[in-house]
Amino acid sequence: MKLESIITMANEPVRLQFLALERSLRATGCALPIKVIPYDQRKFDLPANSEWWELPDMEAWLTEKKAHRLTRKYQCMTVANYQFVDADVVFLRDPGAVLDEHDGFVASCTEWNKPQHSFKPETAAILSTQSSTWHQNLFSVGQFACDRRIATLEELKSWVEGKPFEHVCLRNYSSDQVGINLLVAQARVPFKNLTLPPVLMQSTWAGDYPGEFESLWRDQTRKPYLVHWAGPALQQDLPINDLFYQFLTRAEIQEWKDQQAQRQQAALKRGHWPWAVRLLNRTVRLLDKRFWVQWKPVDV
Repeated sequence: MKLESIITMANEPVRLQFLALERSLRATGCALPIKVIPYDQRKFDLPANSEWWELPDMEAWLTEKKAHRLTRKYQCMTVANYQFVDADVVFLRDPGAVLDEHDGFVASCTEWNKPQHSFKPETAAILSTQSSTWHQNLFSVGQFACDRRIATLEELKSWVEGKPFEHVCLRNYSSDQVGINLLVAQARVPFKNLTLPPVLMQSTWAGDYPGEFESLWRDQTRKPYLVHWAGPALQQDLPINDLFYQFLTRAEIQEWKDQQAQRQQAALKRGHWPWAVRLLNRTVRLLDKRFWVQWKPVDV
């Protein structure tokens, strides 16, 4: 495929991750424009050759359906020749050069060995009608590329609305991965995962590298072209995290550490909340994200 753009999703809380992403991309020599889907209205100033990318008709539909904010990634399906990555990614090689010899829908993750995050019973029933080895076609929705438009907005509506799996595609508040995997499979786009034969690329997920990692990348043809920190990997003391920190200034690293400390403190407070209160809060947040139930003073 001939990449035309890099697409990501961001808001102010992930500004530092985005800056590392953008700087790592430029360090590979890739000058492609970056389209940034706003997760919400908490935007920030973007560097040169990056722009906020919004589709008003898509936004109106998803808002009407009370869809999870992550479903804004569906915008990607309406364009061609792109690489999508979550903000917590750094590039090691020019994605345009890597993907030049591949076509169709291209993944580079290891979800095939941890597929439980990519389907629900109702979607498994559909996926299993396409192949007995459907698990190997599951992918992380934090990194994928495609050389063709998969659907128009109207086609997406027809695929989802009124279907038994509509809630999975639009209102699965724990993950957007199940819905996107289903829709890509429904589109019957040729699928390839670079970590499977014949390429056998090493893993792109930081969590697969608990220790020293560079010796695993001696074969440059199998070296991953990006690293994705999906999950808690960046909160752990892993050698591979240096690939992220190298693209931040000292001041930004300190800002990141301060943010991490705040997140850990908030998580500690949440951990003290009874299960019933946390469930009630989830219900309240579905109705109106401005409110929550505080069961005891926050400084206790």
